[in-house]
Amino acid sequence: MELIETPVARKEKSIVNGGHELKDKKDNVPVTPAWTAYEKVAFRFFFIYFLLQVVPLDWKYYSDLLALDWSPLHFSNIFYAARYTPRFFSDVPVLQDWLVIAVIAIIGTIAWGIVERKNKEYNNLYYWLRVVLRYRLAVALLAYGFIKFFPMQMPEPSLSNLNTNYGDISHWKVFSMSTGIVPNYESFLGLIEISAALLLLYRKTASVGAFIILPFTGNVVMSNLAYEGGEYVYSLLLVSFALFLFAYDIPRLISLTSFEKSTLPSRFKPDFKEDWISNGRIIAKSSFVFIFVFFYGYKTYSTYQQEKGYQYPNSKGLVNARGIYNVKEFVYNGKTLPYAANDPIRWKDVVFEEWATLSIRSNQAVNLVTATTEEIFTKDTERNYEFAGITGRHYYNYNIDSANQILKLVNRNGNYPKDQWTLKYDRTTDEQIVLSGTNPNNDSVYVVLERINKKYLLEEAAKQGRRRGLKL
Repeated sequence: MELIETPVARKEKSIVNGGHELKDKKDNVPVTPAWTAYEKVAFRFFFIYFLLQVVPLDWKYYSDLLALDWSPLHFSNIFYAARYTPRFFSDVPVLQDWLVIAVIAIIGTIAWGIVERKNKEYNNLYYWLRVVLRYRLAVALLAYGFIKFFPMQMPEPSLSNLNTNYGDISHWKVFSMSTGIVPNYESFLGLIEISAALLLLYRKTASVGAFIILPFTGNVVMSNLAYEGGEYVYSLLLVSFALFLFAYDIPRLISLTSFEKSTLPSRFKPDFKEDWISNGRIIAKSSFVFIFVFFYGYKTYSTYQQEKGYQYPNSKGLVNARGIYNVKEFVYNGKTLPYAANDPIRWKDVVFEEWATLSIRSNQAVNLVTATTEEIFTKDTERNYEFAGITGRHYYNYNIDSANQILKLVNRNGNYPKDQWTLKYDRTTDEQIVLSGTNPNNDSVYVVLERINKKYLLEEAAKQGRRRGLKL
């Protein structure tokens, strides 16, 4: 492609090059300065390296996409499509993946240098590499930005979470719940990501968007490291994209701010004289905005409005049963067990959620489910946020047989596939529930539950406002 050389661009080159405009000796017209040898070597490496990080060549990526349910189209499909990163060693990205790509890039750089020696500059390729990285980074920010803007990624703690001892909660879960109790703040974080993504879509504001991402996503990296999150590698990859994009304007910024010299922005761009190229560019950009901004934004908003998010189950629980219940009486195989802190059999308390989840606190050990990467499940039985990162409680989802007043419980933790209960329920009063039936070992249980009239700071603050005095 030919390059457009406008009078403004010539003036800019004159200023940037210290007032000395480069001209061709024969035709006395401005020419693009040749790159130094180390600049060409560095570009060849980064060109191959970042393309391998961005272009989906990993078969695992397509295998995961095919495994998704695409009918009907859910926002999770777009989310997973937007979260590509090469994986050579495990199901989640690790830093060793970068090393493999770097080795391939080094080999490619050497081969490129041997095959091609005449090129004096790579301005066109540099431009298109920045375009690819801009849009790849924008996709990632939009994917996470909308699930924060409509506060779903880190929802408010469940009732079971609020009745779990602090020491039974992992660092990652503490961080997530601490953010979730301030949904407006979470929405603000999402707005920053969305705004930065939109700035990346336009060449003139791309550096501003990249500059915003560096401290914002850099903080995400540090938070993942500090709280043992599982996405520090992916967030660090996004930071590397932003750093490469921002580096394009660093020399001009240093010239302007540190040396206080007159500096103009770079106005280099390829020539789009051919109609098919110009029209194709407009169509591609419009399609991108429609899919990842309007359509994806609408889908996330729809999920937030209809299901109040994707982290907690959507199926309705026992009517008017939400609350924490004291275990007043516990009979096991016909024998009444008094309360004992170290008893592995007797229940300590039971929580009924608004949805069809029942959690039991006991002294029986719980194998921790980590789930520190962002996963979006559309089925209630797969949603594990409420018990991930939590010990001290066993979480069960249940089906209600209203006609026979029977609850069929299944342990949500995948480490206990056989932990299933069939319990008959009797609601003698609104504040009492009696459960009776058998456990997986056919041991009989009879439990009398009494609701505890407990108030929660989050709920009381929501009723009266955070600035008013509260009395619990």
